[in-house]
Amino acid sequence: MDLIPPPSSSSSSSSNNTTAGSNNGQLSRYENQKRRDWNTFGQYLRNHRPPLTLSRCSGAHVLEFLRYLDQFGKTKVHNPGCPFFGHPNPPAPCPCPLRQAWGSLDALIGRLRAAYEENGGPPESNPFGARAVRLFLRDVRDSQAKARGISYEKKKRKRPPPNRPMPQHPSSPPPPLQHHHLHGESSGGGGGGLMTGLTMDVHLGCGGGGGGAGERSFP
Repeated sequence: MDLIPPPSSSSSSSSNNTTAGSNNGQLSRYENQKRRDWNTFGQYLRNHRPPLTLSRCSGAHVLEFLRYLDQFGKTKVHNPGCPFFGHPNPPAPCPCPLRQAWGSLDALIGRLRAAYEENGGPPESNPFGARAVRLFLRDVRDSQAKARGISYEKKKRKRPPPNRPMPQHPSSPPPPLQHHHLHGESSGGGGGGLMTGLTMDVHLGCGGGGGGAGERSFP
């Protein structure tokens, strides 16, 4: 992001800087930057010819301030006649001017708009929210996008897939069927108690010369 030039030294600015320095441990980075931007804009109003007060500041004065900041920019913006016009990564230097990047100006206006209302400015007459300022920022964005070959279109966020219900796994699986145990015991050599009982019934039923005798012995 391009830096905003600090205000020139004066009694009022030095006192503000001292106050900002004493509160550095309490203010966030955003608040410190907002305070520096507000001091810079106040210095610009005082150096204006004729000097301007905040109550007389309009959107036109905000545009003058933004154009004034271009001389401190660090972003190369190619002219339409430059061979690197629309080239995102130029292979060689060119004499095209340096400008404030659109992203820097957009963030600056957002901070100044908030600072204006925090310092007692009425929201309905906020010069940083004027329609002319919004149109100017849009034109800067479009022209820099063409000159630098950079797209500022926001990428659409992919929606996460719907949450599908996960299969519920029982904490303890049901005991397996006992059929294979019975089959193994009946086919094995040492069949155990169940196989011995079945063998005894077969032998006893077949003995004594016929099924009837066996049945009479064991009613």
